[in-house]
Amino acid sequence: MSAMIEVRDLSKTYASGTSALSGVSLDIREGEILALLGPNGAGKTTFISILCGLVTPSGGKVTVGGHDILRDYRAARALIGLVPQEIALEYFETVINTVRFSRGLYGKPADDAYLERILRALALWDKRDAKLKELSGGMKRRVLIAKALSHGPRILFLDEPTAGVDVNLRREMWEVVRGLKSEGVTIILTTHYLEEAEEMADRVGIIDKGRLLLVRDKSDLMHEFGRKVLTVELTEPITALPPALSSLELSSDGLRASYRYDAHADRTGIARLLASFAAEGISVRDVATEQSSLEDVFLRLVRDLA
Repeated sequence: MSAMIEVRDLSKTYASGTSALSGVSLDIREGEILALLGPNGAGKTTFISILCGLVTPSGGKVTVGGHDILRDYRAARALIGLVPQEIALEYFETVINTVRFSRGLYGKPADDAYLERILRALALWDKRDAKLKELSGGMKRRVLIAKALSHGPRILFLDEPTAGVDVNLRREMWEVVRGLKSEGVTIILTTHYLEEAEEMADRVGIIDKGRLLLVRDKSDLMHEFGRKVLTVELTEPITALPPALSSLELSSDGLRASYRYDAHADRTGIARLLASFAAEGISVRDVATEQSSLEDVFLRLVRDLA
């Protein structure tokens, strides 16, 4: 898969002396969904703002579709749609006119049939003549996506697109994003909802303190860093674990003991562990396993790599 965006040694230091990005390099593949994760102030929004031409980098080079973002910024920007974190709309304008205006800003000819397809995909067609001030917060975010797609971009940046959106609407928007990917659109997503990245992303990048700690295929990341937890439910509570079971964590009520292990290791130690319960005369009621989530992986990586 070819690179749609190439970033080399990108840095940004603001006039205040704050270093927002330092030596960031990566390739973003055509047609993939890349999720960028990181705490507040990690540099995610600065990274997106530079690639979209809104912030000038202090150093490094970025090409978008083969166009340098500084020397050939018009051609590069024409390939990009941006859904910003903040909702900034003309509240007394209608939905359809807002999207038409955005398309016109890129010098595109009028094409109401194309805009209708976008609004229908975003469940906004029935609201096309409504003023923006009449819409809910979730609907306004959909309008932002419609604006970003109005000129037919090949790349879509989503900066916290579902912030403040309820769970049902969030999942509906995930379906919209998947549909865009199926049409070949490259999507870069920043989010605080780790389940969002886990649900949609092909690859995950982790940024902290302006540094790109890693970029990895999501499945590889989960395979390499994921863990499973074995929870043993006891028939009767105990006050302490015997030495043979000291590697487990006992719950406060004494009824559950948890064991963390690598599911891909040659030996997990589970068989020996369960035998130890029997040898110690501790009666087991039930056993369950749980796979670690991307949130667990993220927290561990930030701790270990920062």
